[in-house]
Amino acid sequence: MVRTGRLVMGITGASGAIYAVRFLHHAQQHFHEVYLICSDQAIQVLQTELELNITRETLTAEALLGSRWQGLKVLEPRDYFAPPASGSFRHDGMVIIPCSMGTLGRIANGSSDDLMTRAADVCLKERRPLILVVRETPFNQVHLRNMLLAAEAGATILPANPSFYNRPRTLEEAVDTVIARVLQHLGMEQNLVPEWGVPE
Repeated sequence: MVRTGRLVMGITGASGAIYAVRFLHHAQQHFHEVYLICSDQAIQVLQTELELNITRETLTAEALLGSRWQGLKVLEPRDYFAPPASGSFRHDGMVIIPCSMGTLGRIANGSSDDLMTRAADVCLKERRPLILVVRETPFNQVHLRNMLLAAEAGATILPANPSFYNRPRTLEEAVDTVIARVLQHLGMEQNLVPEWGVPE
């Protein structure tokens, strides 16, 4: 697949807003453009968990990252005319981080009821990378079946489970162990976490 430097990103209302912000922070180094789809519930979680003073109208790179970035394209969640709604729009993949069980269920069962799930459906039909960073515990049988369905359709199920073999010293370092795996599954080089058994 020819690299375009474009990425589609979704943020749902699942707990774990820090994963979204940390991923977006690192995505600037790997992508020219990130097309962001943020649910209404996600905005509420960003406000609650990270104490960000944002609304739908003020959702910008500066509000999320503390700095301006022209590459962030914020999309309306009901805008089916946005580029990611069509398979003709080329990009390098889609990450939904964190991914709620409701969003997972709709994607797994082919129910596209908004731009986020439509963009995910497009990734599956076009055989582009779709990474679902699910954030829930414990999983019930419906969750597990939906994860299997999505994986069989071509998605990568990447739970937001930090690793600790590199001895993270801060919350951000622990979160970045998950971000590193997401970047790797997008085919990107990352220096957040050293490869196991490889000298630094």
